[in-house]
Amino acid sequence: MSTSYARGAVVVGVDATPGAGPALTWAVDEAVLRRLPLHVVFAADAPWLEGGSVELTSLWSSWGPAQRAAHAAVLQEARDYAVGRQPGLTVVAELADGSPVDVLRARAPDSAMVVIGSRHRGIVRELLSRGSVGKPLAAHAACPVVVVREPEPVTHAPPHVVVGVDGSAVSTEAVRFAFEEAAFHEARLVAVSAWQPPRLRDLASEDAEDEARRVLAESTAGWREKYPQVDLRHSVVRGHPVRVLGDAARRALMLVAGSRGLGGFSGLVLGSVSQGLLHHAPCPVVIVPQPAGDGAA
Repeated sequence: MSTSYARGAVVVGVDATPGAGPALTWAVDEAVLRRLPLHVVFAADAPWLEGGSVELTSLWSSWGPAQRAAHAAVLQEARDYAVGRQPGLTVVAELADGSPVDVLRARAPDSAMVVIGSRHRGIVRELLSRGSVGKPLAAHAACPVVVVREPEPVTHAPPHVVVGVDGSAVSTEAVRFAFEEAAFHEARLVAVSAWQPPRLRDLASEDAEDEARRVLAESTAGWREKYPQVDLRHSVVRGHPVRVLGDAARRALMLVAGSRGLGGFSGLVLGSVSQGLLHHAPCPVVIVPQPAGDGAA
């Protein structure tokens, strides 16, 4: 089992629960589609030792090697599953010291994406939970973060990818990534813009809807020429973005959104829309980061 560093890879986080899980499966298949290596990471962390008693430290010194060996066995099992599913895939397995968020975030700058799960099941799942790993990782990782729900979603034929559009810089990055994913998966792309009437000005609702349509058209302009094989559909829907995008993503292959939510407010750690999608979206969610040098916090 290799413990080297895989640059440009699809990275997936694993943990110690036995059984195969959708996050690993999703990452394996994505790596094959993109012709990239798969980097399987187990973050071995012992946060309870920080500031702990001498007795705890002594206990860990005797118990730690056995625990690390158990983690290595789980990592090997994950690697074996990946190779068995896709025999031609290059798989690098790494047992790393540190918290899941810190370990995965450190590998993000040189990675195509980081994939984590959403439940405490299977050989692969989110390293802790979507609340404790997904949000901080998506907020600060320098590459797209994919949160895969369990059980595996039932997709709709023809397959489709959904992307949320609001005209911000991070939304532009999300659109780019969504076109790329739709091309890789030979899927339709549904670009969605949610709008709500201005408060106390319901008579201006038509203006708000027209603006949403304009932003949607401008945000997707030019991409059809680069990805002519992608069937692009526009959808402008009145309602809260989390509800609108969640409804649009039912039985979708994935839902793509920017890390800072609608409006691209750079001062937020993670946009409220993005947070809502991590909790409520009915399919894998891809959170695309703010472009480097564009005011990211």
